[in-house]
Amino acid sequence: MVFSSLTFLYAYLPVVLIVYFLCPWKYRNLVLFLVSLFFYGWGEPVYVLVMLASILMNWLMGKIIARREGTAAKRALILCIIFNLCLLGFFKYADFLINNLRALGLRSLHPLNISLPIGISFYTFQTMSYPIDLYRRQTTEQKSFISFGAYVVMFPQLIAGPIVRYVEVVEELGHRTISLDDVHDGLLRFCQGLAKKVLLANACGAVFEEISALPDPDMSVLTAWLGILFYAFQIYYDFSGYSDMAIGIGRILGFHFPENFNHPYTADSITDFWRRWHMTLSYWFRDYVYIPLGGNRKGLPRQILNILIVWFLTGMWHGAAWNFIIWGLLYGIVLILEKVFLLRYLQRSPKILRHGYTMIIVLIAWVFFAFTDLGKALHYLSLMFTSPHLYSGLTLYYLRDNLTVLVLAALASTTLLQNCGRRLQKAAPWTVPVLCVLCLLICTAFIVDASYNPFLYFRF
Repeated sequence: MVFSSLTFLYAYLPVVLIVYFLCPWKYRNLVLFLVSLFFYGWGEPVYVLVMLASILMNWLMGKIIARREGTAAKRALILCIIFNLCLLGFFKYADFLINNLRALGLRSLHPLNISLPIGISFYTFQTMSYPIDLYRRQTTEQKSFISFGAYVVMFPQLIAGPIVRYVEVVEELGHRTISLDDVHDGLLRFCQGLAKKVLLANACGAVFEEISALPDPDMSVLTAWLGILFYAFQIYYDFSGYSDMAIGIGRILGFHFPENFNHPYTADSITDFWRRWHMTLSYWFRDYVYIPLGGNRKGLPRQILNILIVWFLTGMWHGAAWNFIIWGLLYGIVLILEKVFLLRYLQRSPKILRHGYTMIIVLIAWVFFAFTDLGKALHYLSLMFTSPHLYSGLTLYYLRDNLTVLVLAALASTTLLQNCGRRLQKAAPWTVPVLCVLCLLICTAFIVDASYNPFLYFRF
């Protein structure tokens, strides 16, 4: 079940909200736990058992850690981390490892061909934050299995984030208040995310699908760059739209989830870009990997190694394929270069040059993200630079026919539309809810007519 589906919009979500608000406060975590399990099991019921095993293991180890009895707490933490990583490794990386060993000559091994539980990368990292923060004394024990389960499986952010740490919602799990302002702001945020997904991400994705399928003779340099630009907008509005919807629903339910995006395409360096893109993942790796490895406290050579480790793991987190590893290491290398010397020169350059440099790197990196087949990614990248033609009639065709979508996507990636919305809300507050209702109706019409409606981050 996806947020941009009629089933979710007009059946699941209304029923859940009615039941949630009608039940007494003390049962709301139970309701949230059960409806979230139903949501997760909608497409893959068998993996609900995997989810419950993860919840139970982390909750039980948390009880041992909370006792602080000698080395038992440390052993429980290590066991918990091993369990979580093995669970993630088995489902996500076993076949990747087997296929690489087969390529090295071990033909006796055969892929397991196990389907990947949806959102396992997100909820594994999220769940791991509880025992780690508990061991660090940064949070307190959750004595209720139901409340801990509601945290892990909470349907708004279960599938594709944002990655919500236990410490960020522990107080709201125990007691939360919901005002009309919360419901109002949550609905507005949800409609904003739905519009991003349905009106922008899907439209941009359809154009990229067409361009990426062109035969080589029809692919000019500018057409290839235009295609990956549309993909860049697709993945941004797909993922940030989902995050907006998750944050909006969370707000309606009484939770304040962390922000996940801050206009990343306005960044003027790759360092700045990763302070704005998928922020909850960046913070997770910073606090649970980079800093424990030593961060920048043990000299430049060790810091460079730590950055490479983090970005190798970031690539692996996104997918069990070499293209994702290359994508991660590419960013790691650029970030190291910026750290060592490049940022000094960038800061002296005009903003337009800094922004242009950033977007070129980002677009090149997205090629390795768009094509899971490394050979196809390298081939498409070569066409971006070595195609015999700079542009063609197809370039003008795709640009002309999709100019409105491209301009809207570019404007919406800045703060311009957001600032206009705030001014409109102050000047005429009644117009914003009206626009949201119209947005919902328009999105519904597009969903009914759509044949292309994926969520890209479901595969992670």
